Amino acid sequence: MSLKRGAFEAALEIGRPPNIKSLFPNSKALIVSGKYIDRAMRTKSGSMAVAVNGRSYFIIRGALLAANATDSALIIEIARSEGGADAYCAVNFWNIARIVDALCNQFNIRIPVAIHADHYGIKHMNQFQAASIEIPTLFDAGISSIAIDASHMPDDENLLMNILLHPFIPDWAGFETEIGEIKGKTGLSTVQEAKFLICGLNAHDIFPDWIALNNGTTHGIEKGSEGIQVDLTAKIHSALAPFKVSGAQHGTSGNSSERLRKIAMNTSTTKANLATALQYISWGSKVDDYGNCVMGSDGEFVKLPGCGMTDKLWKEMFDYAWEHKFKIGDMKKLCRPFENKLLGQSEEIQKRMTTGITDFLSPFMKDVCNSSGTGSLVIERILETGSYDLGPKIGRTEDPAEWTEEKIAERIKEIDQNKGKEGDFSE
Repeated sequence: MSLKRGAFEAALEIGRPPNIKSLFPNSKALIVSGKYIDRAMRTKSGSMAVAVNGRSYFIIRGALLAANATDSALIIEIARSEGGADAYCAVNFWNIARIVDALCNQFNIRIPVAIHADHYGIKHMNQFQAASIEIPTLFDAGISSIAIDASHMPDDENLLMNILLHPFIPDWAGFETEIGEIKGKTGLSTVQEAKFLICGLNAHDIFPDWIALNNGTTHGIEKGSEGIQVDLTAKIHSALAPFKVSGAQHGTSGNSSERLRKIAMNTSTTKANLATALQYISWGSKVDDYGNCVMGSDGEFVKLPGCGMTDKLWKEMFDYAWEHKFKIGDMKKLCRPFENKLLGQSEEIQKRMTTGITDFLSPFMKDVCNSSGTGSLVIERILETGSYDLGPKIGRTEDPAEWTEEKIAERIKEIDQNKGKEGDFSE
C-alpha cells in the first residue's frame, strides 16, 4: 500500500499517546495505542497482528525488522511473569518501550508499534491495592496497551477485578481481558462465561479491544493433536459479535501454520502471541513448523551451524541449564542470567541472532497472519481520526442496574466454573 508523501511524519505528530510524546519528544518511532493495531486487523479481514514477547533485545530487533519489511503493524509485549517485579527476563515493563524506541530510531523502522503489558496477572482480590499503584507506573514507562488477567480467579471476582482496575488504565490505551486460564484442553472457556465477563464490563462502560480464552492451547510449546480449538473459538467470538470485541490468541507456539491460518480466517482473532519459538530461534536452535526444538539422538537441543549465539556461549548456557536441572519448560529462565552475555558478543553474532528472527517472522506475518499492509492501514486511520485516541468500538448496551455487585453474585450461581486441573500455567 502506497502512502502519501509525509504521511508517516504526520502520523508521528498526532498518533503518539501523551506518555510516549513525553518520554521520547524527538523520536521518529511510531508507538501507538493497541487499539489502532486491533482496528487495522479488523479492517483487513482475516488478519492477526503478531504480538511478540520481547524476552530479549534480539527478539525485539528481529521482529521490528520483519514488520518493517512486510509493512505489518506490530505488538511488542512482555508478560508480568517475564518482565514484572519477579521476572525471568532482563527486558521488563519499565524498559521495553525504551528498547523499542531506540531500535526504531536506529534502524529507521516506519511501521506502527504498540507496547503491550501482557498477562498482568491477579490471583487474589487482596492484590488490588498493589496493582492500582503499579499499573500507572507501566504507562509512565511507555506501555500503550495492557491485559488484565484475573482468569485464575472465580468468574465473578475476575469481572470485579477488571472493573476495579480499569480506572488506572488510560482511556486511549489498548485493553485486553481474559476468561479461562490458558492451560490446554482442561477448563475450556464457554460462551456463557465469555458473555458474563463482556456483558458485565459493558454495563460499567468498559469496552475491551480483545478477549483471551482458554481455547485449548498452552503457553510454551506442546505439539500435538489438540492445540487451538478453532470451532470453539469461532463459536464464542460469534456470540460476542454484538460487542465488537476481538480475540487475542495466546500460546501460538506449538500450533501448525495451517491451524493458525484457520484462526485468522475463521474467527475474530486480531492478536497472536508468539514467545517460546522466537526465544529458541534467536539462540540458534533448530525448530520445526510448530516451533518445537528438534532434539538430537542424545536428547539435547540441536544448534544450527552458523546460527544464533557462539558455540562457546551455547555450551555455557546449556551446561548452566543442566546443572540447575532445568526441564524444557524451564529454558525461558535462561533469558535473564544470559542476556548481558549475549549482548557482549560481536555485532556479527548479534546480527545473525537477529536475522534468524527476521527470517522466521517475515513469512509468518505475510503468509500465516496475513498482516502485510496493516502498517499503512494504521497510519491512514491515524490521519483520518486526527488523534492518538480511537475511542471504543461500541457504547454501553447493558443495564448497569443489572450488574451491581449484588446482581453479579446472583448471576454467577448460574455459571459452571470448572477450571480444570491446577498447576503453573504462567507465561
